Amino acid sequence: MTQQKTNPYTALIEIPAGYLNIMGYIDESEVNGPGCRAVVWVQGCLRECPGCFNTESWSFEMNQLISVDNLAEKILSNPRNQGVTFSGGEPFWQAPALAALARKVKAGGLNVMSFSGFTLEQLQSQYPPAGAQDLLEQLDILIDGPYIQSLAINSPDSPVSSSNQRVHVFNPGLEDQITWASDQIEVHIFKDGSRLITGYRGGLELSEG
Repeated sequence: MTQQKTNPYTALIEIPAGYLNIMGYIDESEVNGPGCRAVVWVQGCLRECPGCFNTESWSFEMNQLISVDNLAEKILSNPRNQGVTFSGGEPFWQAPALAALARKVKAGGLNVMSFSGFTLEQLQSQYPPAGAQDLLEQLDILIDGPYIQSLAINSPDSPVSSSNQRVHVFNPGLEDQITWASDQIEVHIFKDGSRLITGYRGGLELSEG
């Protein structure tokens, strides 16, 4: 029996204004963009790409509901965070709230980067996801394009996971900071013994200790 999927558009409408539905969050990552960064994985993606590293993020059902204000405070409270990266899931399905979050953390001196399965051209087209332009205007870096398994890259010389993807640097001050690589991973161990593995292909894996 096939499981009935949540209507993604209905699920998005159910997210209260000023809130995000996220899959996960970490501080102090050094493999998800330049420098030391907070990473926000949003919940929900329509693409279901073969070989996806975050299949748990596909569902649009409510996972972790958090207010933009509280998340901004959390990010800015860690002095080691130099920036924030939006991943997923598909960040641009929650573009209005992420744009608001980006404005708050940029006011605190951080830079903002996002992954997206959309291309930049699609995000700038006549019919982009709601709020796409507002979020684009806040980004310092965008990595665009879906992950394509047949074009996969696992190399210390590549910041993208498949060769169709592109790195758009909108902030010239970050031009020389594209130093992360698609073959890097990072393990975070928490006080309760659980572990989070991230980095390679932008993935997020949670496990119990």
